[in-house]
Amino acid sequence: MNNHNLTAENYFSPENNMRYMSSSQFGSFLRCEAAALAELRGEYERTVTDAMLIGSYVDAHFEGTLDIFKAQHPEIYTRSGELRAQYRHAETIINRVERDELFMRYMSGRKQVIMVGEIAGVPFKIKVDSLHDEAIVDLKVVKAFALIWNPEKKMKQHFVFFWGYDRQGAVYREIVRQNTGRTLPFYIDAVTKEKPQPDLQLYWLPDEDMDNALNEVVSLAPRFRMIKEGKLTPQRCGKCDYCRFTKVLTGPVNIHEEMEVYEVEQP
Repeated sequence: MNNHNLTAENYFSPENNMRYMSSSQFGSFLRCEAAALAELRGEYERTVTDAMLIGSYVDAHFEGTLDIFKAQHPEIYTRSGELRAQYRHAETIINRVERDELFMRYMSGRKQVIMVGEIAGVPFKIKVDSLHDEAIVDLKVVKAFALIWNPEKKMKQHFVFFWGYDRQGAVYREIVRQNTGRTLPFYIDAVTKEKPQPDLQLYWLPDEDMDNALNEVVSLAPRFRMIKEGKLTPQRCGKCDYCRFTKVLTGPVNIHEEMEVYEVEQP
């Protein structure tokens, strides 16, 4: 077991976010290097949406930290002190999954297990939702299971690949292997936010998919680490909230050139 001083309280501290890479941080750099670095430096903060908070509400329930979550997010209540409608639906989501024996069996492992390791010489940290002796399980609360249009790849993708959860599984599998000596399968216990009733599914990610995802991490993690250390200049994606917020005009743009930059929206 690799030694570390990470706890639930300091796992997301600025110091440890700079010291360690994580699968979610890697994804942020993949989307926009400039925005990811600005967020790490405290120069930019992503907008927290209801959709994100609903997922966090369900996560907190299974972590056993729901009371703390409620205290930290008074915005989920009305002025009269009642849960807002979207968070009452989060309770519906919780009640639904707790009625499913298989879903709950996979969520019954050791909760929020923190481990550290290295990938391509870069320190990584993970926090596993449910760790069993024979499996790694992650909880996901998603909009729906329908395929999602990816404008960059110009194709529809399963939500697992669209959101990079295969990459997360690859990182978890590798760091768990380094700490236990065992290569465990990775599963996603997924539930949707659909109304009036959510859908649920248990997904297994094939090793081949995670091997491919790990290759991407091995390839790019050293670059992202050098950006964090100030040794490389981060690239701007030019499309995200941060890039729009910090955009500086330098002159007129040929309208035909702009047509080549922006993706055509999928109907």
